[in-house]
Amino acid sequence: MAARTLKTTKKTKAQKSRRPKTLLQKLAATPEKLFSGAFRQQYAALCFRSAPDGAGIEILVVTSRDTGRWIIPKGWPMKDRKPYEAAAIEAFQEAGIRGKVRKKPVGSYTYLKLLDDGDVAPCIVDVFQIEATELATKFKEKGERQLAWVSPDEAARRVREIELKSLLVEFKPR
Repeated sequence: MAARTLKTTKKTKAQKSRRPKTLLQKLAATPEKLFSGAFRQQYAALCFRSAPDGAGIEILVVTSRDTGRWIIPKGWPMKDRKPYEAAAIEAFQEAGIRGKVRKKPVGSYTYLKLLDDGDVAPCIVDVFQIEATELATKFKEKGERQLAWVSPDEAARRVREIELKSLLVEFKPR
């Protein structure tokens, strides 16, 4: 029985050594990406609504499809679309949200994006506020993400990106 336990322990160590590298480990292998001007642009939607009790606001957070971490709806630039329009499209596709979109960003944040080819790209995300006026029952990514309306403080606790945390805590609709 002791040999069986030892074998299991060795297998576990072997499995651990095969884990894929983290985003930071991949970027550390090629730090020049941070200084080469190779940042990619994305646009995000900070969707909000009045809290049901009338005291303050709630912010929408959604889970990412790949890792399940909490984020706000975001995506790549779209041909023939202004940045705020791309953010509004992402809000609808990812969460079924339509609303009044502010044309100027309320802030921005940076993060590391794991690309489909396994590469890592640093991204700058411009964030546009959307006051939610419609919650659709059918939208492109329904069932692929979890959605939650939470206080700004709770939204900040759920997301990982430090700059986004600050933006959520300090957010005041304009």
